[in-house]
Amino acid sequence: MKRIAIRGAGLFAAGVLAVAFAAGQEAGEAPQALVLTGQYAGTHDPSIAEDHGKYYVFATGAAFPTRPDGTDVPPPPAPPVPAGGAAGTGTTPPRWDRRKLPQFPIRCSDDLHQWKRCGEVFPSIPQWIQEMSPKTSELWAPDISYFDGQYHLYYAFSAFGKNTSGIALATNETLDSSSPKYKWVDHGLVIRSFVEDDFNAIDPNLVLDQKGDAWLSFGSFWTGIKMRKLDRKTGLLSTTDTKTYSLASRVKPTVGVPRNPDLPPDTEAVEAPFVFRHGQYYYLFVSWDLCCRGTKSTYRTMVGRSKNVTGPYLDRDGVALADGGGSQVIMANAKWLGPGGESLLRLPHEDLIVFHAYSAVDGRPALHISTVGWKDGWPEIALEGDGR
Repeated sequence: MKRIAIRGAGLFAAGVLAVAFAAGQEAGEAPQALVLTGQYAGTHDPSIAEDHGKYYVFATGAAFPTRPDGTDVPPPPAPPVPAGGAAGTGTTPPRWDRRKLPQFPIRCSDDLHQWKRCGEVFPSIPQWIQEMSPKTSELWAPDISYFDGQYHLYYAFSAFGKNTSGIALATNETLDSSSPKYKWVDHGLVIRSFVEDDFNAIDPNLVLDQKGDAWLSFGSFWTGIKMRKLDRKTGLLSTTDTKTYSLASRVKPTVGVPRNPDLPPDTEAVEAPFVFRHGQYYYLFVSWDLCCRGTKSTYRTMVGRSKNVTGPYLDRDGVALADGGGSQVIMANAKWLGPGGESLLRLPHEDLIVFHAYSAVDGRPALHISTVGWKDGWPEIALEGDGR
């Protein structure tokens, strides 16, 4: 089937296929971690889509040249070049300017197992972002979805640990870079957050609800995960519903934790929302705790569900995610640490989830893919090394 296996379960607004598919999934098949080969290492915050039978994964950050092992980790700088042949002198080793590198590396696969690098979205950080947010060194958290004849890529810009952030939108008619219709069009800013705000405008995720209305969830730390309604035609914020909905937050400790002036407290760590419709529920997946720390990364993936796209989302015990609830669905094992930054993909025969995790050996991130098992109305997910 063409162009239905895309982020955002609201694409099944008619409900017929979704209900039939959900019934089949409720048989309780155990989730399976897919075996990946090729250039999948180095992937962070993956977002997946399908276009005419080919799969595409978009990832956070600057697109460094690939190394022989397939990773995007930049090689070490070249040694100093002797100046005039004088011993003990030389020029400064070159440094990577991430702002000038291509942004959002794309990986492709025909079978979900063998992956290769196949392009980038932007040749560099758009000039308007460099001017609006000069401390942004690379772009984050791409979210790809397809509706109304176009692929919509929501993405974020910020500086690490700050809420002076923004979410923007780019579109393309196709993901096939060989097509004459292939062209990323940047539509600019969608929403922005400032120091005085109690939220952070990063980690966007679009979902179409059962009525076909478009919604954008986002957020990281501060008071947690938020949602705004969008104008489906423009992809920008709705002018008729301007409410900011609160979806998830962490429980504040009883003893006050001093705020680091440069970073939000670890006790506020909830981010990377993804809303996925399955059966009669919307499921909100979020990442708790800390990413981006190599072998010290503590990310874990939590979930809650609601019959309304704006919540309240409740965990297995009936605790609202907005009140600190959340049921754990992916956690670290001896081989992989900090699994999170997730997104889901609906195929005609199964649901998939993609996420990153960090090697317990060297701390480097890599792409992971698991089928989603549905048991008693709740998702089950496998991580390589779980022993399933």
